[in-house]
Order: sequence, then structure tokens, then C-alpha cells
Amino acid sequence: MLARQRQAVIIEEVRRTGAVRVSDLVVRLGVSDMTVRRDLDVLASRGLVEKVYGGATSVVGRSTDEPGFEAKSVRQLPEKEAIAAAAAGLVRPGTAIGLSAGTTTWTLARFLDDIPDLTVVTNSIRVADVLQQSGRTDRTVVLTGGVRTPSDALVGPVAVQALRSLHLDVVFLGVHGMAERSGFTTPNLNESETDRALVDAAGRVVVVADHEKWGTVGISTIADLDEADVLVTDEGLPDDARAILTEQVGELVLAHVPGSGEELA
Repeated sequence: MLARQRQAVIIEEVRRTGAVRVSDLVVRLGVSDMTVRRDLDVLASRGLVEKVYGGATSVVGRSTDEPGFEAKSVRQLPEKEAIAAAAAGLVRPGTAIGLSAGTTTWTLARFLDDIPDLTVVTNSIRVADVLQQSGRTDRTVVLTGGVRTPSDALVGPVAVQALRSLHLDVVFLGVHGMAERSGFTTPNLNESETDRALVDAAGRVVVVADHEKWGTVGISTIADLDEADVLVTDEGLPDDARAILTEQVGELVLAHVPGSGEELA
């Protein structure tokens, strides 16, 4: 298969699913790992895909763009793991916590297995599934109802109404973007309202977001920067962003990412 034919297959797959993995392309195309990476380099240089750790995703840039869960799940994987591990250290046994929808909070859910006697409220089917699979009998998982978004969040009036009557010790909030003026944002108006209800229910708000979220602006603001009691991000955060966030958020936590520096693995 010629290079242009391989690249056409890759583009079609990215458009169809929102994301591709290097390992899957190696099998599908019958070529080496290095050949796939070179094809991704070419496509990324032409602005047709966005390279991420382990593969590529569709190019996202507009304030209303909302990639699907699968597309987001392959982005910044090492950073999400490091952020989730650091955020899990903020959870205390016997507390009631909230987890918003998103791939970073979904990753965080996998780090909660060893924490006893938790009540977890979430508007994410995927997060709820992870929590239920742990098999802990001392855990209560509350899933709000609502309308499902492309990123697998349950949003809308049903979700908001369910959250308005709750009081949570801490809420872990995943976001689409964060910036100095717009604060923490999402590309989905209904999701913004639901996430805002989660924030209002929280005694403490912890935002979990990798450094790539800095400078990204969704159409709707969930919360201002100074409404975050803690922001857990990673060491890739630029110096200027560190200065702004240190001043604005209650506490800035920079998670260390082992072996950082490689774009694809």
C-alpha cells in the first residue's frame, strides 16, 4: 500500500471515530510502527490530524467543538494518570464526593479503589461503571439522569434538579479548557449548567485538567478560576500560566509525569 493510500485510510478512520491508535493502525495497515508514525507526522504537518500520545485525533479548535469520549480518552494519557493519582490523594474515607463527566475524572475513578466508605455522585455513565466494577460493598454510587452528550455526560434539567438537593464534601471537575478571562469552560451549554450545579453542591472544588487545556476556550464558562479551591494539572503547564493560576486558584498542584517528553509511544 502506497503512503497516500495509508494516509487516506488514517484520515477516514479519524473522521469516523474521532481518534486512532498507532498499535491499531499497525495491524490494520500491515506496516511497521515507524511507518505509521511517519504517516501521522505528515498528516499532522498538513493540519489534518492532531498527534497525541499513542496515536492521533481529529483537529479541534472552535469553541463549540466537542470531541467524543473515545477521541478524548487517547489524549495526554500519561498526564491524566499523574493528575488522577495526585487528585486521589485528596479524597478522604467516609466522604461524599462528586465526579463530573470526562476522561480525566474517568481516570480518577480508577484510582479510588482503595478508599473505603465513599458516596460518589456523578453525571457520567462511564465513571459510574468504573466505580461499580471495583466490587466494594461499602461504596454508594449515585448516577444522575439527563440527556447524553457526545462526551458521554448526562446533562439538562433532570441532572441539574438531581444535583440541586445535594451537599458534597468535594467535587472533582473535568473541563474542556481554562483561560485567564473565560475561566473553566465547556463547548456544551447544557453541560455547563450541569457542571455549575455540581460546583454549587460542593464544599470544596478540585479541577483536574492537563496542561494542554490552558488557553483552550469553550463557548460556556462553568466557573471562574478563583472558584477552584485546588487545580491539579501537570508539570507541562507553561510558566506564564503557572503565575496566573498560582494567583487565582486556591492551590495549584503540579503532578509529575514519569518519562515525559515523548510525543508518541
